[in-house]
Amino acid sequence: MKKRTKPKFERYGWWKKKKLSKSWRRPRGHDNKMRAHIAAKGAMVKSGYRRKREERGLHPSGMREVLVFNTNDLSIVVPGETVARVASGVGGRKREQIEEEAATAGIKVLNPRH
Repeated sequence: MKKRTKPKFERYGWWKKKKLSKSWRRPRGHDNKMRAHIAAKGAMVKSGYRRKREERGLHPSGMREVLVFNTNDLSIVVPGETVARVASGVGGRKREQIEEEAATAGIKVLNPRH
């Protein structure tokens, strides 16, 4: 199941001042157009944008992710339903073993080493 697209919730006025980051902050100013829900000024975060329960936590490909630390963890991954993501703390040698075993089992790895 593919996720619906939702707007990028970016901080109002991030393009005006260099010190403002794009990360969301709720507009609280009395005269703020976004706070007044003027559509051209961007979307505000609301509960109505939440995903359906089945879609929450899915990778954009529509598959559920499983974090893999070693080759034994690949037994949890079901090809076609879930995909593997190798943990960041895994070293090069073990990562290579995980990727080889995943390739033989037909499991997709989201962050393979080239």
